[in-house]
Amino acid sequence: MAGFIQIVDFHTSKFDEGQKIVDEWRERTQGKRTAVRAMTLQDRDDPTHYLQVVEFPSFEAAMKNSELPETQELSQKLAALSEGQSFGNFDLVRVEEL
Repeated sequence: MAGFIQIVDFHTSKFDEGQKIVDEWRERTQGKRTAVRAMTLQDRDDPTHYLQVVEFPSFEAAMKNSELPETQELSQKLAALSEGQSFGNFDLVRVEEL
């Protein structure tokens, strides 16, 4: 099974503002982006803590997506709204529909 997952772990009190920026990025990268799915998770114990889980068909596709000027701009804007963020890069090895 091929695939690549990037997880962005961040804290923000400006989530709604960030989502508007993400929505603009989605419009601007239509037909260019390589991300195939994204999920955003909010911590029940800390409502300022989020995880963004983004799925790509491969590591190479993720790197191509990262190189888009729109993605680089998105990253900078979201970092400015965050009180700290970290990235995890994972090869997808198994998926099960339960």
